[in-house]
Amino acid sequence: PDCSVLTHINYAFGNVNKTYAGVTIQYPDRLRQLVGLKKHQEIYVVLSIGGWTAGGFSEMASTDRRRKAFARDCKRIVKEFDLDGIDIDWEYPSSSEAGISSSPQDIDNFSLLMRELRKVLGKEYLLSCATIADARFVDFKAIEPYVDLVNIMMYDVGNPPYHHAALYRSEKSGRVTAQEALQVHLDAGMPVNKLVLGVPFYGRSVKDFGDTSYGALVKRTVVTRMWTT
Repeated sequence: PDCSVLTHINYAFGNVNKTYAGVTIQYPDRLRQLVGLKKHQEIYVVLSIGGWTAGGFSEMASTDRRRKAFARDCKRIVKEFDLDGIDIDWEYPSSSEAGISSSPQDIDNFSLLMRELRKVLGKEYLLSCATIADARFVDFKAIEPYVDLVNIMMYDVGNPPYHHAALYRSEKSGRVTAQEALQVHLDAGMPVNKLVLGVPFYGRSVKDFGDTSYGALVKRTVVTRMWTT
């Protein structure tokens, strides 16, 4: 990629391992290739852990011992791969919508997990998380002291004929718009300088959703930092 137009690359994905006490990485050699880009351009490379249908979070975050072990393994990976930080993409605390296990205690445990990650990673590494566009499932006031960035997943919020990433409210917008997503995150206690808006560079067609499934689509997304004036 042309790194002159990039500031951050989030590599997807790592996963919670089977013992709920560490991380596995999909295609680690690819990650090393991405880190190699730092030799030619000032850029941050971060490992995203999780993703849609990626489970193990609820079990991992449920005890202090597992949270500590997971955070230590994140620190190990950051050092081993010369990364600039960790991104947590738990979709979503207290929800089994993605077919993963969940618990009513997940939201509080997620806050404890972010606190532990910040403690172990220290201030020199980035810590971020991905959040659903309508800002559910996270206690933002609780995690705000620990995170550098919150990546708002402002896409896939509506199926055709509704827009899956509308900027403003209309009769064709999905369940939430970009304007609304930013506002609910602000109202929930996250400062604007920590918000990143996920922008999809792909569309959806009626054909893709004829059977109401997502279909085999190749997605390319970028994120744009939101600034105040």
